[in-house]
Amino acid sequence: MLLYVVSAVYVAYLSVKGGLGTATWNALFWIILLFAAFNALSRSFQREDQGRQLYLYTLVDPRSVVLARSLYNALTMVLLSLLSLVFYTLFLGGEVLAEADLPQFLLAVVLGGIGFAAALTLISAIAARAGNGLGLMAILGFPIVLPMLLAVLRASKLALDGVAWSVTGTYFLGLVLLDVITVTLAWLLFPYLWRD
Repeated sequence: MLLYVVSAVYVAYLSVKGGLGTATWNALFWIILLFAAFNALSRSFQREDQGRQLYLYTLVDPRSVVLARSLYNALTMVLLSLLSLVFYTLFLGGEVLAEADLPQFLLAVVLGGIGFAAALTLISAIAARAGNGLGLMAILGFPIVLPMLLAVLRASKLALDGVAWSVTGTYFLGLVLLDVITVTLAWLLFPYLWRD
């Protein structure tokens, strides 16, 4: 996963050696992170054969399985997001971060990573149960992740512009609500997928 991110950041660096504006720097960062999330989380439920699924079904509650996977994927995505930011800043420069509200931007990165993980864990479960993993994951994933992507793009852009918390607080509250709603939906819907 990290190799994918470093490779994508390096290709971006080779493409835009002349420098980037704040909006382009932000958009490119989130596009790289979105595709890294799809690559990292697409196989959340794909690796299990029928025997292992039956074993887990008899052993634990399905809600525990989806919450554990969501938590693991969220931690993975937060770590991957922060490492991506480090490499992205090293390769493409951190001039954009000079005037930014860094705590706000880091919060946007963390909330965006958690949101991607929560949404894509649920989509991965649906795609795995449908039997057409990667194709269905791409088709279902993008429309579901799009509102989160737009909110995190806006919140992080405002943070990079150094806008006060009083203005950006609405976007961060929206990100937290999207994360909570996604995890709640996974918690509610996964037992029906699991029973199949």
